Amino acid sequence: MKESEQKAAARAFADKWKGKGYEKGETHSFWIELLRTVYGVQNPESFIVFEEQVDLSHKSFIDATIPETHVMIEQKSIGKDLSKAIKQSDGTTLTPYQQAKRYAAELPYSKRPRWIVACNFAEFRVYNMENPQAEPEIVFLKDLPKEYYRLQFLVNARSRDAKKEMEISLAAGDIVGKLYDALLKQYKDPTNKESLQSLNKLCVRLVFCLYAEDAGIFGKRNMFHDYLKTFREKNIRKALIDLFEVLATPEEKRDPYMDKDLAAFPYVNGGLFEDEKIEIPNFTDEILNLLLQHASEDFDWSGISPTIFGAVFESTLNPETRRAGGMHYTSLENIHKVIDPLFLDDLKKELEAIKESKQINIKNKKLQAFQTKLASLTLLDPASGSGNFLTETYISLRRLENEALKEQIADSAEIMLGELLIQVSIQQFYGIEINDFAVTVAKTALWIAEAQMLEETENIVHMNLDYLPLKTYSNIVEGNALMLDWGEVVPKEKVSYIMGNPPFVGYSFQSKEQKEDMLRVYVDEKNKPYKKAGKIDYVSGWYFKAAQFIAGTRIRTAFVSTNSITQGEQVADVWKPLYERFGVHIDFAHRTFRWDSESNDKAAVHVVIVGFSTSENGEKKKLYSGEQLQLADNINPYLMSADTVFVEGRNTALCEAPEITKGFQATDNGYLILDENEKTELLKKEPNAAKWIRPYSMGLEFIRNIPRYCLWLVDISPAELQKLPMIKQRVAACKEWRQSATPTGDAYKLRDVPHLFRPCKQFKDAPYIAVPLVSSENRRYIPMGFIDNGMIPGNNLFGIFGATLYHFGVLTSNVHMAWLRVVCGRLKSDYRYSINIVYNNFPWPTPTDAQKQSIEQTAQSILDARAKFPDASLADLYDETTMPPDLRKAHQANDRAVMAAYGFNTKTMTEASCVAELMRMYQNLIK
Repeated sequence: MKESEQKAAARAFADKWKGKGYEKGETHSFWIELLRTVYGVQNPESFIVFEEQVDLSHKSFIDATIPETHVMIEQKSIGKDLSKAIKQSDGTTLTPYQQAKRYAAELPYSKRPRWIVACNFAEFRVYNMENPQAEPEIVFLKDLPKEYYRLQFLVNARSRDAKKEMEISLAAGDIVGKLYDALLKQYKDPTNKESLQSLNKLCVRLVFCLYAEDAGIFGKRNMFHDYLKTFREKNIRKALIDLFEVLATPEEKRDPYMDKDLAAFPYVNGGLFEDEKIEIPNFTDEILNLLLQHASEDFDWSGISPTIFGAVFESTLNPETRRAGGMHYTSLENIHKVIDPLFLDDLKKELEAIKESKQINIKNKKLQAFQTKLASLTLLDPASGSGNFLTETYISLRRLENEALKEQIADSAEIMLGELLIQVSIQQFYGIEINDFAVTVAKTALWIAEAQMLEETENIVHMNLDYLPLKTYSNIVEGNALMLDWGEVVPKEKVSYIMGNPPFVGYSFQSKEQKEDMLRVYVDEKNKPYKKAGKIDYVSGWYFKAAQFIAGTRIRTAFVSTNSITQGEQVADVWKPLYERFGVHIDFAHRTFRWDSESNDKAAVHVVIVGFSTSENGEKKKLYSGEQLQLADNINPYLMSADTVFVEGRNTALCEAPEITKGFQATDNGYLILDENEKTELLKKEPNAAKWIRPYSMGLEFIRNIPRYCLWLVDISPAELQKLPMIKQRVAACKEWRQSATPTGDAYKLRDVPHLFRPCKQFKDAPYIAVPLVSSENRRYIPMGFIDNGMIPGNNLFGIFGATLYHFGVLTSNVHMAWLRVVCGRLKSDYRYSINIVYNNFPWPTPTDAQKQSIEQTAQSILDARAKFPDASLADLYDETTMPPDLRKAHQANDRAVMAAYGFNTKTMTEASCVAELMRMYQNLIK
């Protein structure tokens, strides 16, 4: 469906449904019509499922689900307030979103929604379950004609053909893995580096031959299979050596007397078979059967996706090697999240506009110029891996070119089909990759992609086009991208776009060599490493190199990255030099989402995508949350639509606020810590120990109300310790452990005070607010609470001393939570609170006496609501599914009171605009 057609369909749909819609009678027709007419689903009746039963404490029904795109829909009638809680049949009161989340929690994991849509016919509230606490994106029916693309996620799954292509590619990877393992056993020294390199090249050559015979590149099907079948296993090695030599030799230079079966193979060229002799082991019956039966007769290689298969093929490498290199495999969907907003969306729009031209001659000239433009683009992936970015981008550009050719042929039977019929070439694509095997795989994937695209072109122009011999392709360079001069790989004057998926290695996990890379790359104008260069993610090195390379040019860049570089302390350390030295700005970004990979070993990572440049084009910036798009004047490095601000670590609070400290680190090997049973057993035998035992809690125990205790021996006298032999025994064991520790470590330094925890100078033995270091992202509010029973906080718990109800109210409000969600670091996707970034930089309000009193009252209401459930832990109380209605209402009242103290409009302000305002306040305060 063309863009103009989709807009017209959206306008007609919006006009038809304006001001009407009844949940019980019109939900089916509304959604089926939307999917069919606006989003082009041919058979929406089988695409969307209505009234699926779910078992809660009672039988209930989900209004609608779209299984293929993992969408759940909670439908209400026109005029219903989607933010208002409604009484359910079991007596609970839930908003439509909470209602859908409750359904989702009861579904098998594979059926849980990626998106929840609450709809009342007039508006769609879209909740991205990658960030379930974020504010929903709202799309109004009346705006659908110009914002239809914001609901594209409803149908944005790959076609069944693409899914089949992925399944074939994964199956191919499995075959290669088995072949690799079987061949490895036959090498005389399977650990020898040269032998492993030979095995990698052998696998690449075998795969190309298997693909070439199925895709018709060799001239007829099963040609490779039939050639090998004439040999016994002991002669296969020699047969392959002869074949590889023939494939590397032009026909005019071949032995005229060679066997006719060999002579029938075409000249391949391209460097794939001719580089150097490789070590080939002897074959066994098992390997021959695997190659001829499973890999050839039972499998059709012509249907593989070179983009996916390249990544899967690379997974035959040792997993430890992959992890050490920080490699991850990017899915097709995620590749397009990079290349679509970087350049592909604009190219598609340009082609659609050309196709609208009425005069055929003018239209064809524009189409030919469009082809020339596609051929002029030069793309660099400086962490190319198995080439999946390069391959998918090549396929995408060739498909645009094929579409342009199809349009020309449809309009004119006399189209010139000369040498310039196909202009887009793999020679436009450059890469840098440190792994030699990945370089070979990437080149092969591009050759396979070239063959597939040529076949698509042949089907359009109805003529045979020559594929072989391959053109030599050496644009992917083996080397360390952080140490190479990218301009020597491809001159910057030639480059249009830089893209890719650089290695994800946190600074704590970097090898010595990787740390040295970072210190050489992240340097100032005097070539000295920036202060925090050794404390940032390895991927940052690619950002710095790219910014340096593109400074003063029109080159645009986009990388997939770990979300750590847009959170917490790393934001200023990574981005400030790029902004200040090179004039970088962010053109588009995808906020945090869970990584999806096409390999069997899926990486459990949360990532962002950041597109950046140093030149302005006058267009709005694009900020994506899932499939939801927000146009912005500026995107800052926290990936917010707000002014560019760097929240840097502070040792003292920016505003007047009570003192906060991190809890005690025991450094005791467990000798000073007791669980419930150990405490009971100790007190049975030494009742006098009771005065030296205190409640103790790390963040997890605090949230889940797990009893734990510690020996708090700060003021114990030697004489009293002598009277407590069981405690003395624990202290002695702690001393022995600390004495045996590394002399430079904290444990060894505490060897002379084995009865004490590591000192915490700021700690006051007084009531305080406890704040956990780590809390789940699925909670809207971080559970925190007053401690007045002498509990000793562990090092995963913060204590805020001298805090009042007012301070508690502000800290537990949605305003503080919004600030936290943007500036805090993360542990995987969970919130990681911090003193220097989150607390000390938080802009506090300046309330009137009445506003302060109002916050104190709402804060007390939160504590009162909690007290009604003495058997419930904070984890129970703050689970979004089980949170008591009274507690939720108390928090909502507190949110309103705190927002009033800031002067924020409680009805219109979103979380994003709240954070933008807080950042403005922060800027003013630091000035």
